[in-house]
Amino acid sequence: MSDPYATREAVHEQVTAGFGTVRVLPLEPHADAGVLHAWVSEERAVFWGMTGLTRDQVAEIYAHMDTLDTHHAFLVLKDGAPAGLLQTYEPTADRVGECYDVRPGDIGLHLLLAPPGPGGARTGWTASLLDAVTSYALRGPDRRRIVVDPDVRNEKAIARFLRQGFEAGETVVLPEIDLPDVYLPEKRARLAFLRREAAFPEDA
Repeated sequence: MSDPYATREAVHEQVTAGFGTVRVLPLEPHADAGVLHAWVSEERAVFWGMTGLTRDQVAEIYAHMDTLDTHHAFLVLKDGAPAGLLQTYEPTADRVGECYDVRPGDIGLHLLLAPPGPGGARTGWTASLLDAVTSYALRGPDRRRIVVDPDVRNEKAIARFLRQGFEAGETVVLPEIDLPDVYLPEKRARLAFLRREAAFPEDA
């Protein structure tokens, strides 16, 4: 069976001993819509804000994002299989930028992981994927810090980021956004930050 992702050039590839190879590919909104729709439709993805949308609506949202210079979406593969959806953005062009003191070199990150495969998620699976995507986000020459803004009710995500070395920030209220392609209601979020020198002391 041919690899549907073979023709895409990865923006980041990371091999972790005992885990496997993680590749970060530019998202193709319509080609990847089936996979994304299956993920965002699950109850566990309620904080992603797309439950109830059709496959075409999900595709159109990411097609719109593909036209932006400030927001980008990626498909994360683990050993060739879809494992997560990564979004990065410039905080100054996002609603989170209205809620904290943005610094030069900040980059925003959203990550939705695929559901566990047969037998459930293995120990270290989430941490290894998160390590790969944070490595990609912070290795840019001008990047100094990642900001994430999980919903305060999403205790699992908050705990996951803190275990990964993120520093807890303040609780803020993100304003609602009403655009032709997407509506995002007001959200109470818990900010967290990962500094490049904390993730990669050798770069300090």
